[in-house]
Amino acid sequence: MSLFESFGQFGWLFLLAVLVIIVLIKTAVVVPNQSAYVVERLGKFHKVLYAGFHLLLPFVDVVAYKRSLKEQVLDVPKQTCITRDNVSVDIDGVLYLQVITPEKSAYGISDYEWGAIQLAQTSLRSVIGKLELDKTFEERTRINQEVVEALDAATAPWGVKVLRYEIRDITPPATVMEAMEKQMRAEREKRATIAESEGEMQSQINRAEGAKAAAIAQSEGQKQAIINQAEGEAAQIRTVATATAEGLRIVGDQLGNDGVAAAQLRLAEAYINEFGKLAKTGNSMIIPADVADAAGMVATMTKIIKPGQGLSAETNKTKA
Repeated sequence: MSLFESFGQFGWLFLLAVLVIIVLIKTAVVVPNQSAYVVERLGKFHKVLYAGFHLLLPFVDVVAYKRSLKEQVLDVPKQTCITRDNVSVDIDGVLYLQVITPEKSAYGISDYEWGAIQLAQTSLRSVIGKLELDKTFEERTRINQEVVEALDAATAPWGVKVLRYEIRDITPPATVMEAMEKQMRAEREKRATIAESEGEMQSQINRAEGAKAAAIAQSEGQKQAIINQAEGEAAQIRTVATATAEGLRIVGDQLGNDGVAAAQLRLAEAYINEFGKLAKTGNSMIIPADVADAAGMVATMTKIIKPGQGLSAETNKTKA
């Protein structure tokens, strides 16, 4: 066998091995996890391959599209939106979506990512146009929800599910920012003034209530002091009267249960004591013409004490 013939045999074997390798490459497909391959057969959609090892018909089946089934994050570029009160604001955001049906994402639209971003921008402009500037800062949750609802309805034919949309930044013009800062400063000063006035009013109310309570307490104290003084004086009078009555009773017992005689004795003592005081207070005094006037005064007071007994004595004398 010649050298040319030997090389020809090895050459055909080599070509056959290369052909087998190419066929294996074309027919054997390994799909990674959370991925999906769209397979076309003779230019027409055939099936979707999910994670695992698959064999295709060589030169007939072709992997046309590869899709990731993971959640994707798309940056929505900044754009200028006009609010309801004709104020322009720059807004950018982040869009989260996921491929649900790989074949629809391949044949429903040429580029679903670019289409989703454009829809997010147009939907955001539509939502912002319905709100005033102040509401755009207060109702971010509402804005995000409305954008997601609009996108979800539009991307359903593409086999794509919009999970959420988040506004990243809202930037109004510099003049509007200055006006807002002035408004916030004025509002803070207003609240401070109101708080100060309310504090002063409460302070005055507290002082007035304190003065009222003090006046009431003082009047109650004075009232109680007067009551206590009156009760004390009454008790003193009762004590003196009781002591006097007891003294008269003892004197009456000594005089044979004659209360009038005891009273006469007490009156005589009082008259003599007061007469003696009158003599001490001055250098000159008027002495009654008849010293027996003391006995007459005592007799008169006795009639006042026992008028009934005096009338009975006169009556008895008349009858006699």
